[in-house]
Order: sequence, then structure tokens, then C-alpha cells
Amino acid sequence: MIGATGAALTTTGMSAKSYASILGSNERVNVAVIGIRGMGQNHIEGYSKLKNARVTALCDIDRNFFEPRIKKHFVDKGLEKPKTYTDLRILYENKDVDAVSIVTPNHWHALAAIWAIQAGKHVSVEKPCCHNIYEGRKLVEAAEKYPVIVQDGAEQRSNPCAESMADFLHGGKLGEVYMAKGICYKRRHTIGRTPDEPIPPGVDYDLWLGPAPERPFSKNRFHYNWHWNWDYGNGDIGNQGVHEIDIARWGLNVTLPTRISSIGGHFMFDDDQQTPNTQLTVFEFPNAQGGGDAKKLLQFEVRHWLSNSEGIGGENPNDNTYMVSSDNEVGNLFFGSKGYMTKNLNQWQTFMGDKREPGESGKGFGNHYANFIDAIRYNDQKLAKGDIREGFYSCALIHLGNIAYRVGRTLDFDPVTMKFINDPEADALLTREYRSPFIVPDVV
Repeated sequence: MIGATGAALTTTGMSAKSYASILGSNERVNVAVIGIRGMGQNHIEGYSKLKNARVTALCDIDRNFFEPRIKKHFVDKGLEKPKTYTDLRILYENKDVDAVSIVTPNHWHALAAIWAIQAGKHVSVEKPCCHNIYEGRKLVEAAEKYPVIVQDGAEQRSNPCAESMADFLHGGKLGEVYMAKGICYKRRHTIGRTPDEPIPPGVDYDLWLGPAPERPFSKNRFHYNWHWNWDYGNGDIGNQGVHEIDIARWGLNVTLPTRISSIGGHFMFDDDQQTPNTQLTVFEFPNAQGGGDAKKLLQFEVRHWLSNSEGIGGENPNDNTYMVSSDNEVGNLFFGSKGYMTKNLNQWQTFMGDKREPGESGKGFGNHYANFIDAIRYNDQKLAKGDIREGFYSCALIHLGNIAYRVGRTLDFDPVTMKFINDPEADALLTREYRSPFIVPDVV
């Protein structure tokens, strides 16, 4: 059904690109938000605040959310009620919907985005844009093949703070930047154990499973706690961590690594969680212009129990990081031959020379939602800021790290073929078996 719709749009119907070219500067873009339990509400609010966009449809497999979300975000604010859908495939047939914002669990991201692209919809897809490397490659192929705007959910790409950070580092002002570090320390308690039980009323569980294997319903494999199950999530490195990995990779000015190591475990708790709650991952990249061993390193650390800061959350009044509190510390560090840099959501600060004296800094928030809408209205992919290929490269790192963790050894990787060197066991984890009819299409 979706494939036929996409084909019609690219052969006999008006393409999204040609539509964008005639979209007047005062026209509003009609957006549908898919997934409205948690982060989806941020998307509803973000688009509703824009004068050139309106949320005209909501989609969720849990119908219990429709009434409270519509009251809170539409009725109470005097906004027109949106249409509601349970099945995104039916939503994609609505020609009045110009764009979709995908805020589903990870295992649905790429497939939902590809189907939307084929249906002629502009797409903003939450991080991580893919659940594994194979489907991320297919998502990039679809974005390059069809004439629509596709935005990755790495919203820090829209912040002037991050843009000036990259300009500073890439301009050589920190010297040779040989290492970046991302951290995600979040106090997370045990999820316990939950039994298999009947599907709750109002939930289309088959649609929720989508491409994942068929399994009985359990609360720890459903709302939010799906993050800690390999069938649906990617652990904290693929939850909060993908934001900081994207910043670290951007600052290092690298794409895909040649060697990956990852160790860790699920400590302290005897519960249903499958993914590690403590994980230390190192990526090695070639650096032909570098001194010494001519390589760059990207470190990433997940810790489920905040015990001490990393030097970016309080020792120095000029140091600060994204989401610092008594329970969380999340951010980035960059190390160069001339000094080091701390980076948070809204500010970066350098400390230069042997005495680590405060140097240049930068700050500034952007608006990822507004950039997506502007990109659609002016038919300019660059305005979206979150390029889907860049998003895929960053997502590839989380998947490569998790694969190294799961097979339990250091892996050598070929960035050209996007396969491991003589390691069929690791290669098998580059994709998954898809449950019909929720199969990622072979786009090319």
C-alpha cells in the first residue's frame, strides 16, 4: 500500500519538491506527530508555537493518550482539534498532511520514516534515526532518492552554540584535537521484573511490535522501558548518548571508525534490563594529518549511578554541562594540543595552555522544529540543519559500540563496505530479521 502510494507521487502526482516550490511564504505546513506519549508532546508544542505550521493529526498505537493530549495541547489553548490515527499507514494516505514528526520507539524509526518518504511526506525523525546499521543505510538511500526534506532528530545541530563549537575546533584554535569524550551519567533505578499479561485496552500491540519479533505483552517491554530491551531500544548509549556522540563526532570532524572496543555490564540490579547500565566504548579513527600515531579517539561512557563529576559540572564556575543536577551529568569534552573544551547544550568554554586559563567560549539555542518547517517552505534541505546522513553516521557509532559490547571483543571495521573485517558473527548484528509486513524496503 505504501509503496504504491510513493510510486504514484513520483510518477503521476505532484512531488513534494514541486509542492514546496509553490508553497507561499504565508502558507502553513500541516504536520502529523507520530507517537505522543512522552517526547511527542514536545513536538506538538514545538510546532504549535510556529506561525507557519500547525499540528493537524496525531498518531499513536495507544488510543488512551488521544483525549488527554488533545485537551492539554489543543482544546485548552483554543486550537483546532487534530485528526487521530492508530495506524501510520492510513495517516500517510491523507494528502492534507505535508510532513510527519516521528517520535516512536527506536525499532520503528527507520521504517516509519522510509514509508513516509515514499508517500511523499517531509520527515523529521527522532534520534536514533535507525535501530541498526542496515536500516539506517536504507533510510539515507530513501532520503536521497525521493524529493522531500528529511531531518535527523539531533537538535543540537540547530544550536548556534554547537555550530560555533565546530567552527572553533575545525579551525585549529584548540590545536590538534586528538580526542573527544561524551558522558551520560544518569541515576537510573532498577526496572524490576514484570510478568507477561493481557494487552491493555486501547493498545494495538501488533502495530507497536511492528518489525520486532512477536512476543507477549509485558510492561517492561512497553512504555519507556523498551529502551532497555535489544528488540526495541539501544540502551542509554542510543537514548541520551546519541546526542553527545553526535557532538563528539562533529567536533572531531570524523565519520566512521576503523576500530571499536566496548566493555561494561548490567550492574547491581537483578531485573528485566538487557542493555548495559555501565558501558565504556572507544572508537578509533584514522587521522592522516595528525602527529604521532596519526589517529583520533572518541570515548563514550554510560554510567547509571552518578557518583562524581567529570570536571565539567562544578569544579570550575566556568565549567558547565547539559543536564547537570544531583542525579545527572551529561555533556562533552574535547582535548587538543593547545587546551581543552567543555560543551553543554547552550554553552562551550575553552581552557588554554599549561595553566588551563579560560579562553574563547560560545553559546546560543536554536529551534530544530522551526528549521524543519523553514526547510520545507523554502525547499532547502540545508535549512533543516539535521542532515540525515550525518545522523546516520552518529547512529552507526552507537550500533558499532553495542555490537562490540555484545560480541565481547575489539572489532575492526571497514567504513567503505560498512562491514567488519573477517567477523561474520559481528556482521550478523548489522541488521535483524523483520516481521512481515513490517519489512524495511530495499530502496535502491
